[in-house]
Amino acid sequence: MGAHDDHDMGHTVAGWTGTALVVAGAAVAGVAFAAGSTAGLGCGLALTALGALAAWLLHLAAWGKPTGPRRSADRPWRTRDAAARHGHPDCLGCRLAGRAPAVRAPVAARVRERADA
Repeated sequence: MGAHDDHDMGHTVAGWTGTALVVAGAAVAGVAFAAGSTAGLGCGLALTALGALAAWLLHLAAWGKPTGPRRSADRPWRTRDAAARHGHPDCLGCRLAGRAPAVRAPVAARVRERADA
């Protein structure tokens, strides 16, 4: 039993990988900035961007999680998400990949619907 058995903390392969790469990139950029190394600063910033990209791609490859709590059986961090192929509602990453339709119509469309009624 873990310390967080009663709620879903969102520990996933995508989350851990992205976080590790972003932290490493920030550390490299910080040391390079203090040392005055422009090349090192660029490498650190590139590693940070790579971490964000890796987390997004792993999320799309079903190693992430949807927004909100998961079932207890789906909470271990190495569990793949079966619903990822179709996209998660309210997920910006899935919408950017063209996988999840918008949950609600845009505000302008809802206003027009009310005006037509």
